[in-house]
Amino acid sequence: MTVITRFAPSPTGRLHVGNIRTALHNWLLAKKHGGRFLLRIDDTDAERSREEHVEAIRADLAWLGLDPEGEERQSQRGALYEAAFERLVAEGRLYAAYETAQELDLKRKILLGRGLPPIYDRAALTLTEADHAARAAAGERPHWRFKLDHDTPITWDDGIRGPQQFDPRQMSDPVVRRADGSWLYMLPSAIDDIAMGVTDVLRGEDHVSNTATQVQMFAALGATPPRFAHAALLTGSEGKLSKRLGSLGMADLREAGIEPEALVALLARLGTSDPVDPVLSAADLAAAFDLSRFGRAPARFDEAELHRVNAAVVHRLPYARVAHLLPDGIDAAAWEAIRPNLGHTAEAAEWAQVIAGPVSPPPFDSETTAFLAQAAELAATLDWADPWPTLTAALKDATGRKGKALFLPLRQALTGKDHGPDMKALLPLIARDEAVLRLRAG
Repeated sequence: MTVITRFAPSPTGRLHVGNIRTALHNWLLAKKHGGRFLLRIDDTDAERSREEHVEAIRADLAWLGLDPEGEERQSQRGALYEAAFERLVAEGRLYAAYETAQELDLKRKILLGRGLPPIYDRAALTLTEADHAARAAAGERPHWRFKLDHDTPITWDDGIRGPQQFDPRQMSDPVVRRADGSWLYMLPSAIDDIAMGVTDVLRGEDHVSNTATQVQMFAALGATPPRFAHAALLTGSEGKLSKRLGSLGMADLREAGIEPEALVALLARLGTSDPVDPVLSAADLAAAFDLSRFGRAPARFDEAELHRVNAAVVHRLPYARVAHLLPDGIDAAAWEAIRPNLGHTAEAAEWAQVIAGPVSPPPFDSETTAFLAQAAELAATLDWADPWPTLTAALKDATGRKGKALFLPLRQALTGKDHGPDMKALLPLIARDEAVLRLRAG
């Protein structure tokens, strides 16, 4: 059986790191088994769905390399839902109810006040045909609930959480369709998973109770449920659920200079017992993806760790991958020279300025100024293919300086900085005449 997974965002806002982690898990599982990863746009909420969010979802997935093999849109699948709706109504698995939000809230408060679980009392099932007719005549339109089978315990073997069991008698019959005819999430999702051949659903643990309901929906629709796995939710670095994680979007991460490879490397391993390894490619991560490695504890997302992983990724990025992102003056040789000192690709601009000049060295004492003037005279005579070792060797012999006393003033005069790329690689990138001028200015 071909493994088929799906990512099903609602286009009511931009994707955040929690959404992307879910998409990544489904992509990794599909790739591990040579299967298919599908995108389903859950846009049944016409009032809140926006086309610009659909485009942003596609762009974010493409940026991360999570390319789906197919795409569906719920707004185009109404006929499929209507057919299933009519069938379930005829079979008595969907029923009309009329309580307002205020009435339901009052019922919940009364039950809680009695120390009872706030479960819907199924009062709508006692309505007669005459009652329904009277309400219709009065202009009332019902919402629709899925009738849970109280005689059948709900069980499944969760890929992360292990064996799960729910008592349907302790659950409310969920509303699946509003009075205006629009759909809520759970029933269309189950219908689509069947129609799309989805074999595995990986999502956050906040969906566990939804899964319990959907298990019975699959049965009512005559289908075997997909395999489910529910990952622990992300928490912030402070160890609590972080509101920031719910708003930390891909645009924010791109603006912060995060490379897609770094985000994939981190999110693929968060919540597992495996170390985050920036060296691994997406294909490597997919080959090693294993649900049994996930734990039940909340997964800690630390932005500082993401930036550390990003630096490790940048240090390995080939020039061809970043050429379009680099400023003028940073060619392949310059990229190789500066790459080990970058935390983010955008920092290349700082080193482009160092190469092109001008630079601002610190003030030097008279002895160091004389040393740099001597260095300028030697530099003017050198072959510039590999000047650093020749220049420093000659200065060492001529002045007796060595170590920091030899190298630091040269670096400061030539770059304006105390630290940076290997000068053997960096100095040839600075024009000889420019280097001589900088040394003389020192």
